[in-house]
Amino acid sequence: MNRRLCGLLCWATTALNSLLETLMALRLSFCTDLEIPHFVCELNQLVLLACSDTFLNDMVMYFAAVLLGGGPLAGVLYSYSKIVSSIRAISSAQGKYKAFSTCASHLSVVSLFYSTLLGVYLNSSITQNSQSTARASVMYSVVTPMLNPFIYSLRNKDLTGALRRLFRGKL
Repeated sequence: MNRRLCGLLCWATTALNSLLETLMALRLSFCTDLEIPHFVCELNQLVLLACSDTFLNDMVMYFAAVLLGGGPLAGVLYSYSKIVSSIRAISSAQGKYKAFSTCASHLSVVSLFYSTLLGVYLNSSITQNSQSTARASVMYSVVTPMLNPFIYSLRNKDLTGALRRLFRGKL
């Protein structure tokens, strides 16, 4: 698959999902003047405020989450199974350590992203603790995209040395 086709498929998938979710939200009716207790208008929070029947909206939202979230997660898990089998074939202990440390940092960010995302979307159907879901949505929408550049820049020896001097107070 070339880059252009991959970009087109990603764009088309997200555009169609957004269109479907928007059309599904337009069919809902709301009773009073309500406020979403988040910093961003999340679809699941909008559906919770509806006075009309939301069963179809919930089913579409969960189907899209499984399809658009579960597919990439399955790809990540498959890739990591192949990476782990390749790392196990490395003969030197130092090479294994370096490869596992690189994978562990990436896998921790992926785990943080998926666990908070699942927590927001699955927990919102059970409880309506808006403060905890708002914190979790900040974790997957703001913190995880900021972690990747930070984690990979820690591999730079100059930056690591500067951080050590900073924390010791010698900068």
